[in-house]
Amino acid sequence: MGLKVKWLKHTLKFKFEAGTSRGVYTEKDTFFLKIFDSENPSVFGLGEAAPLKGLSIDDLPNFEEILQEICDTFNSLDLEVFEWNINIILSQLIDDRFPSIKFGFETALLDVMNGGRRVIFDNDFSKSQKAININGLVWMGSKEFMTTQVDEKLAAGFDTIKMKVGAINFTEELEILASIRQQFSAEQITLRVDANGAFSPEEASEKLSQLGNYQIHSIEQPIKQKQAEAMAELCQNSPVPIALDEELIGVSDYVQKMQLLKKLKPTYIILKPTLLGGLQHCREWIEIASRLHIGWWMTSALESNIGLNAIAQFTAEYKNQLPQGLGTGSLYHNNIASPLLVENGKLHYQSNIDWDLSLIQNL
Repeated sequence: MGLKVKWLKHTLKFKFEAGTSRGVYTEKDTFFLKIFDSENPSVFGLGEAAPLKGLSIDDLPNFEEILQEICDTFNSLDLEVFEWNINIILSQLIDDRFPSIKFGFETALLDVMNGGRRVIFDNDFSKSQKAININGLVWMGSKEFMTTQVDEKLAAGFDTIKMKVGAINFTEELEILASIRQQFSAEQITLRVDANGAFSPEEASEKLSQLGNYQIHSIEQPIKQKQAEAMAELCQNSPVPIALDEELIGVSDYVQKMQLLKKLKPTYIILKPTLLGGLQHCREWIEIASRLHIGWWMTSALESNIGLNAIAQFTAEYKNQLPQGLGTGSLYHNNIASPLLVENGKLHYQSNIDWDLSLIQNL
């Protein structure tokens, strides 16, 4: 008796050109992990390793070779896994340089331990008793495209809109925000913006000052990461509260996490398990942020519904009332059909709906 793992590469196809300040996505490679008991292979857990091109530290040309080596090592160990030893096993099996693989293994192990039902955490969300508030995401593009997305999100019942900025003319982006504010007060609609590090340190203060005219809830990563002095000054003086996102990537040591947040003093941090090394690393960030009175929310990173489901169920373990960034399940033509449903600005898990796992049934 022992656990084994197999993996399958799948290319997700976007329904539209998804623009960010780092470029435009039309497709995305992801890797499904299937962990099963060699004596009872019909019960299996699923995880997803989905490095994000140009951002994940494990976005490497030899990613598939690394993944196969880790799987081979796992298969050679003939492991029995318990809740208490998952993190011990993962810390020895997978280096922190490969955060998406660690997240995939961690969630697949939790799934198989819970009976292979895609129940990563048995909580009110996975029992369909409680939905999760999420923001409606507006991707970069032409002013007309972005305005259309805003209208669609508002019509769909979202009361928190997150708009990516920094790719088109900044004046036009401000005009979109102004048009929302002309229709809705800050009490009616919460506005978030995400710059993905698009501003230079020299221009950031002026742009943040202009954004401050529109009662913005927060801005994610206004300047590129690893500019500590400039970021600390912005966090202290910005009229728009700053949320760190890319800044957290690659910081895996607990003491370094504490030092980073103490130095920069952001209002919020954004947690993406695929980029940060899984759920245990997110727990550490949450614990440190709580100590320092820093807010947080969870965000998916363009995973399929396999990864999104795990992140959502983990999020539901916490009593966090802020809208989360978990609305990415409808981005793809060829996603895994799942019980996840976005309705009226909330993410629901329909426990009476089956997963369609035909894509990976031959794994």
